[in-house]
Amino acid sequence: MKRAVILLAGLSAPYLIAWAQNNHAMIKADVDRDMKELSNWGRWGKDDQLGAFNLITAENRKQAAHEVKEGFTVSLSHDYLTERSADNTIPFEHRMGPTGAALGNFVVDGYSWPSYHGYAHTHLDALCHMSIDGKMFNGFSKDEVDQTGAHKLSIENLKDGIVSRGVLVDIPKLKGLPYLEPEAAIYPEDLDAWEKMAHIKIGKGDIVFVRTGRWARRAEKGPWQLNGHAAGLHASCARWIKQRDIAMLGSDGVSDVMPSQVPGVLQPIHQLMLVAMGIHLFDNTDLEALAAACNQRKRWTFMISANPLAIPGGTGSPLNPIATF
Repeated sequence: MKRAVILLAGLSAPYLIAWAQNNHAMIKADVDRDMKELSNWGRWGKDDQLGAFNLITAENRKQAAHEVKEGFTVSLSHDYLTERSADNTIPFEHRMGPTGAALGNFVVDGYSWPSYHGYAHTHLDALCHMSIDGKMFNGFSKDEVDQTGAHKLSIENLKDGIVSRGVLVDIPKLKGLPYLEPEAAIYPEDLDAWEKMAHIKIGKGDIVFVRTGRWARRAEKGPWQLNGHAAGLHASCARWIKQRDIAMLGSDGVSDVMPSQVPGVLQPIHQLMLVAMGIHLFDNTDLEALAAACNQRKRWTFMISANPLAIPGGTGSPLNPIATF
């Protein structure tokens, strides 16, 4: 192993990237195998609809409170995008009602998301958001979702709120970069290296947020089409995530590297998290202010809280996660 490390140290970046890609090469059959080997189906009973959220126990919540030393809070929500752009084909709508004398002392407005799923708006995916071969998490049929909503695995299951220890995994910081470029893959050894650098150990019941620097790059270079061009986790990270037994996963993109590097599988991380392991996903969180707060304090753990909207049958929810230090 030492000899391999020495040899790799002498390689230029392009060769290191090629080595990493070859070392983690996966095909659809590997993902199919992981769907079975990493599955949490039946782990909490055949009727369970919470999945890995069960790992957040009362003790986890109490321990998360010990992360609060200052009472300083940081939002993980990006401002909802109202303009149409390369990464936002369905803008958030903010409509003002009558103003001025029409309503006396009051003003009103209205909000709507024609669809909050996608690559722009901060939201949480419910476990019903995806199915494979006609099955959702825990073996529930995809037919449980119809035009009236999701009758199993809906976001309403989390309406009592989310509180646990949050962990930031800042991959650009690890690599000495302001942000990752689109299509850059994150591998298990990157996650190991971050734990070592940050002096933390990700564990059971944690909620993990992986920063790629997506919003920092967007601010500098403008929007681009994330669908097919996103930095994120390679499918080989799924086994690492299962070993750590995390409760929930989030990213400033959609967690998956895109293209996925797995021929025939569009978003293997989404598939393995939502369908096999029952891990809810935070998509499009803004981790820039959080990264700054963590860097200032030299600590990458905090209490995370989030409150999905109580929508019966919802496949997810816009929300504003809050980190408290």
